[in-house]
Parts: sequence; structure tokens; C-alpha cells
Amino acid sequence: MSPSQPSLTERRKAATQLDIARAAAALFAERGPDGTTAEDIAHRAGVALRTFYRYFRSKQDAVGPLLTGGAERWQALLAAAEPGTPLAGVLEGAVTEALTPADEQATEQLGQTRGLLRAAQDDPALRAVWYRVNQDSEERLLPVLTRLAGDGADPLEIRLAAAAATDAVRVALETWAGTDAPTSGPGSPADLAVRCLHELTGGMGLFRP
Repeated sequence: MSPSQPSLTERRKAATQLDIARAAAALFAERGPDGTTAEDIAHRAGVALRTFYRYFRSKQDAVGPLLTGGAERWQALLAAAEPGTPLAGVLEGAVTEALTPADEQATEQLGQTRGLLRAAQDDPALRAVWYRVNQDSEERLLPVLTRLAGDGADPLEIRLAAAAATDAVRVALETWAGTDAPTSGPGSPADLAVRCLHELTGGMGLFRP
């Protein structure tokens, strides 16, 4: 087995965490975070309460794997790009593909994200999970962008690019969540993210032709 490939145990763990995250998101949408307990989430996910707490410290923490999924998809797309490829095009393409749902499951997951971001407006603990997910995403993006930018790139510019790309997606999703716009087309997460990306990176040296 390649070191980059997760073991069967790790895949099962990730699957269980995602099941719990989906159960939490569904319950938050139905009852709100205040009306949902960790016991409710464990029951909905079909796991024991001790299993829930093996993976998560609180009911709000449980949605982390669901919120992280999108960031992992577009980072994987970036990681597959060849060094030296124009960074602006690579980022825009990866963000667009990651935020455009390709099937019913992806559309449902975007809808769950919308519900969680709406709930986070009135729940500081849930909002903190969202901010942590974005901070983690930015940190994971740094080595990916460093490789793509190639030797001689200014570390400060790479850091700024990682922050700008992460914030472009974050602001786009938060803005979209506050509307009834569709998951694709004008006003969608992908549409807004590309717009944010252009605004935030337009003056950066790494993105100039």
C-alpha cells in the first residue's frame, strides 16, 4: 500500500465521521443547534454516544468533516496541476470545478453547507468550527501553491495567495448561503468564488501573465 493511500481502518473512520457530520447537519436544519443534542446526532447516525465523543468534542464539531469536503476537493485538483502552469487559471479552474456540483449528492452537500452557514450566524460555536476549517484549508494550501509557483517565488506572495484563495471561497459560500440562488449559474458558489478570486488576486504578482 502506498504511503499516500489511507488504510482500511482510516477509510472506515472517515466514513463514520462523515455519517455523523451528515446526521448533525440534517438535525441542525430541522431543529437548530440549540434543539439538537450529541445524543440526537449519535442516534441519527446509528452510532453509540461514546463513538460520537471518540471523534468529536461537541455537537458543533461534528459538522467539520462536511465543511472540509469542498476544500479537500479543490486542493486535490490543484495538487494534480503541473508546476509552472499559470496560477490564475489553475486556481479558477479548480475552484469552479470543486464548487459546481456534478451529481445529486454534491448538490445535497452544498445545500447542507448552506443550512450550516445560516445556522452559524446565531451560533458562535458553529461559526468557530467554520473559521477553523477555513484556517486549516489555508495552511494545507500553502505547500500546494509553493510547488505550483516554482523556485524563486516570494514566500510572502504565496502566503497572500493562499489566504486570498481561501477567503474567496469562504466569502462566496457565506454570501450564497444568505440568498436563495441556485447551486449553479449566476449567483452560485462557483460564480461568486471566481468573482471574489479576481477581486482579491488582481494585483498580486503571482497572478500576472
